[in-house]
Amino acid sequence: MKNNVKIQLMSMMFLMFFGWGAWYGQMSKYLLDNLKASGDQVGNAYTTFAIASIIAPFFVGLISDRYFSAQKVMGFLNILGGIILYFLSLERDPEVFFWYILAYTLCFAPNLALSNSIAMNQMANPEKEFPSIRVTGTIAWIVVTNIIGYYALGDKVAIFEIAMYTSFILGIYSFTLPNTPPKGDKNASVAQILGLDALKLFKDRSFLIFFISSILICIPLSFYYAMANPSLTDSHMSNVENKMSLGQASEVIFMLLIPVAFIRLGVKKMLVVGLIAWIVRFLCFGYGDGISSEWILYIGIILHGVCYDFFFVTGQIYTDQKAGEKIKNSAQGLITFATYGIGMGIGSKLSGIVLDYYTVDKVKDWQAVWMVPAAIAGVVLLLFIFFFNEKKAKPTYS
Repeated sequence: MKNNVKIQLMSMMFLMFFGWGAWYGQMSKYLLDNLKASGDQVGNAYTTFAIASIIAPFFVGLISDRYFSAQKVMGFLNILGGIILYFLSLERDPEVFFWYILAYTLCFAPNLALSNSIAMNQMANPEKEFPSIRVTGTIAWIVVTNIIGYYALGDKVAIFEIAMYTSFILGIYSFTLPNTPPKGDKNASVAQILGLDALKLFKDRSFLIFFISSILICIPLSFYYAMANPSLTDSHMSNVENKMSLGQASEVIFMLLIPVAFIRLGVKKMLVVGLIAWIVRFLCFGYGDGISSEWILYIGIILHGVCYDFFFVTGQIYTDQKAGEKIKNSAQGLITFATYGIGMGIGSKLSGIVLDYYTVDKVKDWQAVWMVPAAIAGVVLLLFIFFFNEKKAKPTYS
C-alpha cells in the first residue's frame, strides 16, 4: 500500500472515531444533567445505536454492496448526519431528542462497515496492514474525550456540535477516498446479507454457547457505555472523560497482546479471562464510590482493554477461524447483528430501567446498579466454564 493511501485511510478512521467518541460516552450525562431525562429515556437513547446496527447490514448489503461506491455512500451519510446533529443540538425535549439521535445513528452505523470495506479494498494483506490503520480510531477516541474532559464539556451540547462539524468534514473528505466500487451479488438473498446462512454453525455446541454468551455480555457492555460517565461523576471523580480514556489506552495495549495470548492460553481461557475482568470491573464501579477509594475506579476503567479485547476481539477471531472460508463473511455478519443489535439493544433499555429502579428521591444507588451487569457477566462465565469445551478453533466449513 502506498504511503499516501495509508495516510488517507488513517485520517478516515481518525475522523470517524473522533466524531463518535465526542458524544457516545457522554450522552447519558448530557441527558441526565442538561435535559433532565429519566433513566428510561437515557436507555432509549442508547438503544438507537442498536436499532441502527440491526438496520445497517440491510443498508450496506442492499445499497452500497450492489449499486454505489462505498466512499460516495459514506460521504452522503455523513453530510446528512451533520445536518441532523445541527437540529439535535437545538432540541431540549428528551422525548423528541430520541428521534433525532435515532436518525443520526441510522446515518452513522453503516460507517463501521463502509470504512472497513474502503480500507481492506486497498490491502494485499489485511491481517498485517489493517491494525495499524484501525488503531488511529482508538487514538482519535482518546484525543476527543481528553479535549472534552479538559474543557469540562461532558454535559454540554458542545459534544454534539463537535460531532456535527466532524461529520461534515468526514462527509466531504470521503469523496476524496480511494474508489471502492460495489462488489456484492445483486441476486444475494436477505438471509445471505444478514449472515443467516451461518446458522449451520449452531450445530457445534461450543459455538452456540459462544453466540448466546456474546449476546448476553453485550448487556453489561451497554451498561458501561451508558452509565459509566454519570456514575463516575457521582463518585466525585474529577475530569471523568480524561480518566475514562485510559480504557481506550489499555485497549491498544491488550490488542497487541492478543497474538501471544492466543498461543499461550487458547480460545477458552482467553474468553474466561475476559469475562472475569467484566465482573471485577463492575464490582470496582460499585464499591469504588468516594474520593478515598478512587484507585478502585481506576482499576475498573483500565480493565476495559482486557474486557473488550479478550472477549470481543478474540470472539471475532474465533468466529473467523470456526466458520472457514465459505461462510466467513456471513458468520461475522451474524455475530455483529446479534451483539451490536440484539445484545446492546437489550442492555441499553435494561440499563435505563435499572437506573430508574435504583433512583429514590433523585439519589442514584450506583452500587446496586452495577451489581446487575456483574451478575449477568457471572452467568456468562458459568456458561463458558461448564459448556464451552473448545481450546482451539477448527474450521467447520472450509
